[in-house]
Amino acid sequence: MDSELFERDRHVTFLQMMYQLLPSPYQSQEINRLTLAYFVISGLDLLNALDRLVDKDAVATWVLSLQAHPRSTAELNNGQFYGFHGSRAAQFPPEDNDNGALSPSVSNLASTYCALALLKIVGYNLSSIDSESILTSMRNLQQPDGSFMPIHTGAETDLRFIYCAAAICHMLGNWSGMDKEKAKEYILKCQSYDGGFGLVPGAESHGGATYCGVTSLRLMGFIEDEILSKNAPSSVIDVPLLLDWCVQRQAADGGFQGRPNKPSDTCYAFWIASVLKILGGHKFIDKKALHGFLQTCQSKYGGFSKFPGELPDLYHSYYGLTAFSLLEEPGLNPLCVELGMTAMLPWESDLIVLHICWPCSWSFKIFVRFHSYNCALHNEQRTFTLHSTSQCDKRGDVIFIQKLHIGR
Repeated sequence: MDSELFERDRHVTFLQMMYQLLPSPYQSQEINRLTLAYFVISGLDLLNALDRLVDKDAVATWVLSLQAHPRSTAELNNGQFYGFHGSRAAQFPPEDNDNGALSPSVSNLASTYCALALLKIVGYNLSSIDSESILTSMRNLQQPDGSFMPIHTGAETDLRFIYCAAAICHMLGNWSGMDKEKAKEYILKCQSYDGGFGLVPGAESHGGATYCGVTSLRLMGFIEDEILSKNAPSSVIDVPLLLDWCVQRQAADGGFQGRPNKPSDTCYAFWIASVLKILGGHKFIDKKALHGFLQTCQSKYGGFSKFPGELPDLYHSYYGLTAFSLLEEPGLNPLCVELGMTAMLPWESDLIVLHICWPCSWSFKIFVRFHSYNCALHNEQRTFTLHSTSQCDKRGDVIFIQKLHIGR
């Protein structure tokens, strides 16, 4: 579409259509319905159109219905993973499969990441789900070398699934589901001689793998945010070489390529630009050129295509929107690049931890630590009046307040 404008209304209409009824070409993706829903719902959230178009309670109910549950606590250590299924079809019991093939009736890491993200987006309190089953059984998927399999048997291991595991632990606020040190060591082995990361040690550097490696390290706390601006004396990764590799991925047409000598592709405007954002190197992006490339992939029907002039698809439409959010396009919500979704403001957090000294009145000025799923802690001083002790759970010198939305 030859337009210099970001066609917000067209993109809203495109995703609204997808929310109501997926076109027939997506039938083959039935097993990934949860992921498709994530692209639609999170895309509408980025476009600031979620509240008027989406039944949040219905979405939460549907997502929760896809969680796998053990029949007893003893089954948590039977090797299987009790996360979320990718679709209703993936919940068919194994005995229904009489052709000897591997049953689809397994939950997986990627679907669990999408499920938790969706629940976060629609405002569901994650403390209400069975996180113990997810985290305890997720440890069964981590391999001795620190990598993860997406399911309990017969699957590949690479950086994609370390990222899913790290994002799951981060969103649940509980790192008992993985050995972070082992995961870190595996990730470091994946950094190549040219600075990028391959999916596995020794593999060619790739934009998606680089994103998974760097964001996993960031979520686990092994690298700082915007490390280039802090004059850090050392880092666990080779930052200058990584920066050089990322900057070189912006091609002459303004877009980003996933590997050297490959054409520019809409989705890498997110994968690689996000890494540059984390490193503090986003100032090296030619934003005008990138904006121009993304416009050539913007469809007249709404959405984005992989390459200029092609039909739009959900995957590239979503990452086109995230790329425009990184470019701070007016009308789009800001992006949490580490989780690839709308950044929650600190005063919209599910759990706000208030550190105070007792005794005190119910109207007080205190120092607040906001725990949101942005990756930093936000510290601010505010004045609050609590009208009911039912809003609180007092434990020692800490009050936990659930779902208290605080104005600026």
